[in-house]
Amino acid sequence: QVQLQESGPGLVKPSQTLSLTCTVSGGSITTNYYYWNWIRQPPGKGLEWIGYIDYSGSTDYSPRLKSRTSISRDTSKNHITLQLSSVTPEDTAVYYCARENLLPGALGFDCWGQGTQVTVSS
Repeated sequence: QVQLQESGPGLVKPSQTLSLTCTVSGGSITTNYYYWNWIRQPPGKGLEWIGYIDYSGSTDYSPRLKSRTSISRDTSKNHITLQLSSVTPEDTAVYYCARENLLPGALGFDCWGQGTQVTVSS
């Protein structure tokens, strides 16, 4: 059973870079057909997709956040990293790592981490 666990600092100062890690256990991040997404939910708002890195290492980002976002991976540690630069208080949110399953007949986002709260404040 695949499990995802987000980790990183809970408090980041404005203008700094937010860096989070998603550690994947029970399965490899290089397995075909799986995309590894970062998604966030600001307080009182809906889910916002940030971007993904897929099984081959290709990435795609939200156009709104693309200029500030970088998603990478370490296959030896089986983890995914999110970096979001020049943060402002509007980046305060619960950040989730989620697996998207593109196998035929799959249900899309089929595995989520528990989420980690990040607050941007001086």
